[in-house]
Amino acid sequence: MTSPAPPSPVWHPFTQHALIPDATLVKSGEGAWLQTEKGRLLDGISSWWVITHGHRHPKIIEAIKKQADELDQVIFAGFTHQPAEDVARALLEIVPSGLSHVFYSDSGSTSVEVALKMALGFWKNTGHTRTRIIALEHAYHGDTVGTMSAGARGVFTNAYTPLLFDVVRLPFPAPGREQEMLEQLRGAAKGAAALIVEPLILGSGGMLIYSPDVLRDMAAICRDTGTLLIADECMTGFGRTGTLFACGQAEVSPDILCLAKGLSGGSLPLAATLCGAEIFQAHYSTDRSRTFFHSSSFTANPIACAAARANLQVWREEPVRERVKALAERQEERLARFRDDKRFSGVRRLGTITALDLKVSDPGYLANVALQLSRFFQERGLLLRPLGNTIYVLPPYCVTAAELDLVYDAVLEAAGKFA
Repeated sequence: MTSPAPPSPVWHPFTQHALIPDATLVKSGEGAWLQTEKGRLLDGISSWWVITHGHRHPKIIEAIKKQADELDQVIFAGFTHQPAEDVARALLEIVPSGLSHVFYSDSGSTSVEVALKMALGFWKNTGHTRTRIIALEHAYHGDTVGTMSAGARGVFTNAYTPLLFDVVRLPFPAPGREQEMLEQLRGAAKGAAALIVEPLILGSGGMLIYSPDVLRDMAAICRDTGTLLIADECMTGFGRTGTLFACGQAEVSPDILCLAKGLSGGSLPLAATLCGAEIFQAHYSTDRSRTFFHSSSFTANPIACAAARANLQVWREEPVRERVKALAERQEERLARFRDDKRFSGVRRLGTITALDLKVSDPGYLANVALQLSRFFQERGLLLRPLGNTIYVLPPYCVTAAELDLVYDAVLEAAGKFA
């Protein structure tokens, strides 16, 4: 008789272990699917929004293997390597105009932390005392101290309040509140260091969508007041909103751009913070005290950069934009049956992302239905992880129409069970 396996010592992120005691063991991935110890799961959320082309894209995996045979890791202070140089140059060819320098880090949180420090360093090194940061209501920018400060205060941050700095919080520009937000921004931007936004859609805040016109007006106010605009495109970048970058839909060029998640196609952790020459020059000096003091041990890891280089090659050589367009159209088609369903509200889509709110008695991120829904979907072979009562579908671009039908049939079934 075999003894039961001891409980795992692993502490999982965003997981209440008292309610979810056993993590699902995943063995492999291929395309839009994951193979677990219990069966296959269709990855309907791109494994937390990172997988773009599908799991284990052959060109990216081959690049990882090749680079591992050549150089695994090297200090990036005073040293460089070809994958990092190639990725930086390739990014500057596709990002909004005006960006000229690329600073590498490891995750979305660190890319935004870098952006905040760049902004504050710029103003200090140019002899100004602009330190105020402006952010949107419901925003989420990461889990480091600076990014939590810029994000919405609430259940994510309550325990850490003593560590956080204050920011100016603008109302989310929901329909009918756009002008209210813009007026508040006009007042707050005078003398502010930076405005940070998730362009067009707030992710963890509930997949809340606002228009390109609003983003364009926000950028104009920043430009008029000299306030730096930080675009957090960690989620929205690389096609999620229907265009390569969400800023492109508003014809906006931010002063600082944050990228992560899809930068490597989702295969390895890598992030980049891009800025214009003016910000770089503010730190460029023979005075060593004006150095940009930020790094991590694995900054610009060569293997991660090789994966990103291969990902950018996929975008150049394969019809990825056509896949994005086709997925957006399929998503819209499958939302049609939910728009008049009284069990849902806020049925919405931006590019390849859809979301809809299941009507329950306790809405919000801590809605009791969230864990029930997650278990329900997993039992039906789907990886969906609702944000409270908000069900969203954010699949890799290789997903087929038939696979999407599996997702939306299950969403409809869930409404009959939990609404």
